[in-house]
Amino acid sequence: MTILVGTASWTDKTLIESHAFYPPNCNSAEARLRYYAGIFPLVEVDSSYYGMPSASNSALWAERTPPGFVFDVKAFRLFTGHQTEPKCLPKDIQAELPKTDKKNLYYKDVPAALLEVLWARFFAALEPLRAAGKLGAVLFQFPHWVTATPKSIAHVEHCAERARPLSTAFEFRHESWFNEKYRESTLQMEREHGIVHVIVDAPSDVKNRVHSLWEATSPDLAIVRLHGRNAQTWSGAESAAERFNYDYGDEELEELVSPIRDIASRVAHTHVLFNNCYRDVAQRNAISLMGMVAGQ
Repeated sequence: MTILVGTASWTDKTLIESHAFYPPNCNSAEARLRYYAGIFPLVEVDSSYYGMPSASNSALWAERTPPGFVFDVKAFRLFTGHQTEPKCLPKDIQAELPKTDKKNLYYKDVPAALLEVLWARFFAALEPLRAAGKLGAVLFQFPHWVTATPKSIAHVEHCAERARPLSTAFEFRHESWFNEKYRESTLQMEREHGIVHVIVDAPSDVKNRVHSLWEATSPDLAIVRLHGRNAQTWSGAESAAERFNYDYGDEELEELVSPIRDIASRVAHTHVLFNNCYRDVAQRNAISLMGMVAGQ
């Protein structure tokens, strides 16, 4: 049973500006990652969601972290069905796009030949991490408008096939995927395609969140992502930092230890990631949970 705990980003703007986690001398990208990796064994890369990652950065990340350190990497937003401004795409791809007045593009709007290039570049950018044995899962976070319909299911399965043979993890946001009607078929789809099921902790009784389902669909890996429980900011927040501004109390963290250990007993590896990225809250919560899971 291997349980790795970390946070969703080590470069969050509010984290750096808070001066609450990194020592005063950690003023460079290299220093921050080395310091972070000296405390945690796992991190989630979220910059790859906003823009295409680069192999040069991946090589630096692999070089600056100790053996056994793991990076889970978020899939680029276009792949997961999110609206994507053309400026988020590489400049040479922008130049090849069909002329349009649309402010945002979606996967279906991009010609197949350009999609092929984007997929190839995305995976090439991860190769240094994979070669170093430091690539965990590629996390596909689908928006709440991607519902459990045949059209969406086909796209989800398409993403799973495109990502082979890398480990892929899917996080859904619409409740339909795990409601009574579709729960078993969604889990079966994940098992058939070797998709790692992402267990979500989020505010209860809010819209735009999937049901929390403590299940494992891959013998190799389970992922638990903790988004905080701030119902007031879950919808309509001006920034991600405001939306996920939530400090888990010790009792809440203690309640998570048992289900985390239970799910970890069913798989080879378990990744627990705090996505409540506001100032140093996620890092403090992660350190506390690490001690609790270890029985300290």
